[in-house]
Amino acid sequence: MKKIHSLFNFFLNEKFKDKSEHVIIYISIFAFIVHLMLIFLNKLDFIHLELVTKLFNNPIAAIYTPFSFILIYEVYLLVYYLPKSTTIYIGKQYEIILLIIIRRIFKDISNLELTSNWFAVKYDLIFLYDIVAVVVLFFLIFIFYRLSDLQKKNIVSNEKIERFILTKIRIASFLIPVLLFLSLYSFINWIQKSFFSVNALVYKFEDINKIFFEDFFTILILVDVLILLFSFLHSDKFSTVIRNSGFIISTIMIKLSFNTEGILNVILLVLSVVFGIIILFIHNKYEKLQTNI
Repeated sequence: MKKIHSLFNFFLNEKFKDKSEHVIIYISIFAFIVHLMLIFLNKLDFIHLELVTKLFNNPIAAIYTPFSFILIYEVYLLVYYLPKSTTIYIGKQYEIILLIIIRRIFKDISNLELTSNWFAVKYDLIFLYDIVAVVVLFFLIFIFYRLSDLQKKNIVSNEKIERFILTKIRIASFLIPVLLFLSLYSFINWIQKSFFSVNALVYKFEDINKIFFEDFFTILILVDVLILLFSFLHSDKFSTVIRNSGFIISTIMIKLSFNTEGILNVILLVLSVVFGIIILFIHNKYEKLQTNI
C-alpha cells in the first residue's frame, strides 16, 4: 500500500504543493512586470500590439496575466484535493469560475465607456453583471463549504473507503500530466493564433477566457463520471449516488456557460453553484435522517 501511495503521490504531497505555490507566485510577479513593459512599449509605439489584442492597451489589463497563473495553481489544488474530499474538489471548481470572472473583469475594464447611458453600452453591462456575479458566487461558495464542514462530521472511514481514496489518488496523478499538456497546448495555440497567424486580426479575442478552461471542464466531467462509477464499489447509498450525480450536472452547467456570454453566462454559473449547494444540503439532511432511523 505504501509503495503504491509513493508511486502515485509524487505531485500530491504537501511539500510539492508548497513549492508549487512559491514558484507560481514568482512566475506571476515576473509575468505581471513583463506584461506592463509590453504595454509601456506599445504606448510608446516601439511595438504595435493594439491591433492584435486589447490586453496591451491599458495597464490595468496587465493584472489579467498574474491571475492566469493563479488560476493554474487553483487547477492544481483542485486535483490535489480530489482524493481527499469530493466536496472540496467541487468547491475548487466553483473557486476557479469565480477567479475566471475576476480575471475577465480586469481584461474587459479597458472596454468600459463610463457615460450617463450606462445600460445601453454592452461592455458596461457585462462589467456590471460580472461585479454582481463575484459577490453572489463568493457568498454561495462560503455556504457550500459550510455545508461541506457539516458533512465531514459524519464521515466514518473503513476499508472500502480507503480503497476508493487510493483509486482517486491514481486518477488525480494521471490527471496532472494531462492538464499540464492541455495548458501548454492551449497557450502555444493562443500565441500562434494571436501573433503569427495571418488571420490574427479577425481572431475572436473575446473568447480568450475560454482558452484551456472549456476543455478543462470537459475533462472534469469525464473524471466526475469515472469517480461516480468507482464510488459504487465502496457505497451504493442512494443519497451518495444522487449527490455525486448532482455534482456532475453542476460541472456540466459550468461547461455550458463557456458557450454563452453576458447575463446568460452569469446566470448559468450562479445556477451551477446554487444547484450544487441544494444537492449538498438535501444530501446532508438525508444522511442525518438515515442516521436517526
